[in-house]
Amino acid sequence: MAMGSTDIEPTEITKFDPGLTERVMGLLRPFLKAYHRSEVRGLEHFPEGGALVVCNHSGGLFPMDVPIFAADFYERHGYGRPVYTLSHAMLMIGPTGDFFKKTGFILASHENADEALRSGGVVVVFPGGDFDVYRPTLEANKIDFDGRQGYVRAAINAGVPIVPMVGIGGQETQLYLSRGTWLAKRLGPIARLARTKIVPVSFGFPFGLSAVVPLNVPLPAKITMQVLPPVRIEEQFGENPDIDEVDAHVRHVMQGALDELAAERRLPVIG
Repeated sequence: MAMGSTDIEPTEITKFDPGLTERVMGLLRPFLKAYHRSEVRGLEHFPEGGALVVCNHSGGLFPMDVPIFAADFYERHGYGRPVYTLSHAMLMIGPTGDFFKKTGFILASHENADEALRSGGVVVVFPGGDFDVYRPTLEANKIDFDGRQGYVRAAINAGVPIVPMVGIGGQETQLYLSRGTWLAKRLGPIARLARTKIVPVSFGFPFGLSAVVPLNVPLPAKITMQVLPPVRIEEQFGENPDIDEVDAHVRHVMQGALDELAAERRLPVIG
């Protein structure tokens, strides 16, 4: 029996709701501009069509990278061009899972990334993941993906450019002391149930020392993000690019841009 169109299981990217996303951005934008004095530079560099945005990840339990980028991107390009974010499975379950799916968060998988990129969407990926977002404050301005290079293959497979982007200020919302890999090992089955190898230790307001709990309120650090010119892999590295070479180049240009942003910064939090 033929399958009707209504019987086809919707994919992750078909759940995007531009109307809901516009309403959410309308609420978030004033907060981001006031509390974090957010700024996104370089959107004029953004290419047409599908693009893989590769960014460092900051802010611990409350990263603002995606909302800050999306708020300015949508303001410039409109909601007809979705921003998808490859996300951890924990974000996709529970009572808020449907909300995140409708506002562009999709389960991190090769299939989802490929479909979103080929559809002409903008896909944001944080190769460093938890390893990056909980980096100690002393390493706040260091690009380190923990050796992960899958993003390069994703861009090659979909035939889209990589758009490097860096952010500064997110790691100043608390004082990050340790990724807490040692604590995760001690917690054993509890950490495995949460599918994490990291239990970050930080110091913040109002509770002081925290190992995920108690939850501290992020400080109002100024967050600046810089979009860099696209890396067109085939044009720059040939038809059979070396993955290590592309990855090294992307991290190099990102580190250079992050160093420049750090040099502008006068004081932590204040910016």
